[in-house]
Parts: sequence; structure tokens; C-alpha cells
Amino acid sequence: MKLKLNLIAAAMVLTAGAAMAQTQGVSKTEITLGSIQDLSGPLAGFGKQVRLGMMLRVDEANEQGGINGRKFKLLVEDSAYDPRRAVLAAQKLVNQDKIFTMIGSIGTAQNMAAMPVQFQKNVINFFPVTAAREMYEPFHKLKYSFAATYYDQMRLGVPILVKEKNAKQICAMHQDDEFGLEVFRGAEEGLKSMGMQFAEVTTYKRGATDFASQMQKLASSKCDFVVMGTIIRETIGGIATARRLDFNPTFLGSSASYTDLIHKLGGPAMNGFYATMATQHPYLDEAAQPIRFWANKYKTKFNEDPTVFSVYGYNAIDSFLRAVEKSGKNVTTESIIKAMDTMVIPPDIFGTAEMTFSPTKRLGSNASRMSQITDGRWKVTSGYFSDKK
Repeated sequence: MKLKLNLIAAAMVLTAGAAMAQTQGVSKTEITLGSIQDLSGPLAGFGKQVRLGMMLRVDEANEQGGINGRKFKLLVEDSAYDPRRAVLAAQKLVNQDKIFTMIGSIGTAQNMAAMPVQFQKNVINFFPVTAAREMYEPFHKLKYSFAATYYDQMRLGVPILVKEKNAKQICAMHQDDEFGLEVFRGAEEGLKSMGMQFAEVTTYKRGATDFASQMQKLASSKCDFVVMGTIIRETIGGIATARRLDFNPTFLGSSASYTDLIHKLGGPAMNGFYATMATQHPYLDEAAQPIRFWANKYKTKFNEDPTVFSVYGYNAIDSFLRAVEKSGKNVTTESIIKAMDTMVIPPDIFGTAEMTFSPTKRLGSNASRMSQITDGRWKVTSGYFSDKK
């Protein structure tokens, strides 16, 4: 009898332990969220913007009294864009700070390094700021991704712009790493669907600053359309070099180069450059009044202009709050998963596409659209394209 009672007591302790583990970071009055950003490394500008965007939405929610009596606390750790530091940051947030959810963390390698630490404690990786396929593949119930991948952006976008421009000699310049290859592979698949292939391809090492040989090679091949597997510095450097050579094909980049830094740092030479994107850049003088209002609210609060990365952070928190709302009073990892897998996240003021998830689908939408730099600012030039018919 005593043994039986001991076994029952042990089972109750285990059950209570499992329940506690599941609701880590959730108290009667507060939900604690964590995020790993680059605040001091090469992408610190972006990391700080994601953080401020998240802070804005958290503050809005708390000012309105929270959800079901719970307010939100956001803890942000710095990875300096180093995967090893991302692991340490994840260990601190998950094991010491006891966060409920990891949200909006920046960088592919950094998320990949942190996820095993999170998943050991049943902590969801929610809307990471990277367009890598690994953010939702292979499937894991604790992965939720919002960003159409670089691969899909190019696979679907290249054929549309090639047809529009009636281009014949399609070429590519890409970074010689996994990011650049994803852009290249997607574009290659898109061309194959049209019965076309690349006429010329050139690459560069990460950190390169001179693109003269690459652009001369593409110019010699009479390319009239160039896919750019580039980020910021390489986009600006490559196109500026092409202009000096009087080489003026259509240039198309991915969402990695959809940032106001391209036209702010690159100047008039960047006019005409296209990039795939989903979420619209929030200019302070934007024609659409809701975006203008939001951008000025952000500027007033933080004394700096918002960027598309600010919006990524804001939207990540906003989508999470929707899931908390739908979860009701008993917020657990499982209740968030159930809410996410059964709700529709509608398009927002920034034009982000509708998102849906399911028990087998962990990417909200693979829809992208096109923007072009015209008169020194990004302007949306197409509707959405995706696999969804």
C-alpha cells in the first residue's frame, strides 16, 4: 500500500513538473518573451530596428492592459551575429530567464544554433527574421516562420520579370555561400520552368569589395538581366561598378537587399534596381495614411526613422499576441500551437500577405511581390505571386 502511495505521489510530481515545464514564462500576471538580436556586430543596425519594433508592439499591448490580465515582458540578448554567442544567449534566456517563447531572432546560423536549446525546453521559435528554408524545414512543431524563402522568391519572381522585360541573356552574380546559392538555385529553377537557363554566372567571396572582374564578365556576355544573390554592400558595389562600365541590364535581388540602405548609401546609381519583398518599407511621408501614422508614432517614441526590419519585429509580436488572445486564459505551448494552426493572420497595413499554418505547415505564406527603386525610394511594382492559385 505504501509503495502504491509512493508511486502515485511520484506520478503527481512528474505530472506537475511537466505542467510547469510547459508553462515556463507564464504567470498569472505576465508572459515573458525572449529574442536574440545582433546589437553589436555586422547586422547591428537591423538587430536594433527589430528590437525597437518589438518593443513598440509590446508597449502598446501593455498600455491597453495586456491580454486576459497578463502583460508582456521582452528580454533581448546580443549575439553579435555569432552563432556561438547565440547559443549562450539562448541558454541564458531559456534556462535562466525562463522565457515562454523565442521571437523574431535574427540570422540563419544564429537561429539554427539556438533552436536545439529552445526545443529541449519546449520553447517555440516564432517568426525568426531570416528567409532560410531551415526555419520551417525539416518540420518541427515548435517552428513558425513568416518569410517567403529566398529560393521561392526567385523561383516565382524571376520568370515574371524576365517576361515583362522580354530579357534574352539571363545572368547571375551571387555570394559564394549558402545564402547566395539559395538565390541562384531558386532563379535557376524559375528559368527552367520557362525552358531557359543562365547564359553566365559569376560569384564572389563574402566580404568582397571589388566587383570589377564580375561585372566585366557579365558585360562581355551581353547580359540584359542579372539576378543578384547579394545583400547590401555587394548590391551597391556591383551595380555602381556596372554603371561605370556603362553596363545597364535589369538587376533583380532578393528580400536580403530590400532595405532603404541601398538607395541611402548607393545614391542615384541604384535607381532601377528591383528586389522581391512582402512587407512594405515604412517611409515617414508614405502616401498610405495608416503607414504614415505608424511610422511617425515610431519616430516620436524612438527618435529615429523606422525601417522594414522595425516592421518585422512589430509584426512578429502582433501575430504572437493574436495567438495568445485565441488561447484564452490557459496559455501553454500547446495552446499557442493549436491557436496558430487554426487561425488566419490577415494582411496588415504594410501589405504583408495573409498567413495560415496547420499541423503540417510551418511557413505562413510563400507569397512575394516586387519593388523597384525609383527616384531614390522603394516603390511596389507588382501584386503578390505564390504557389497558391
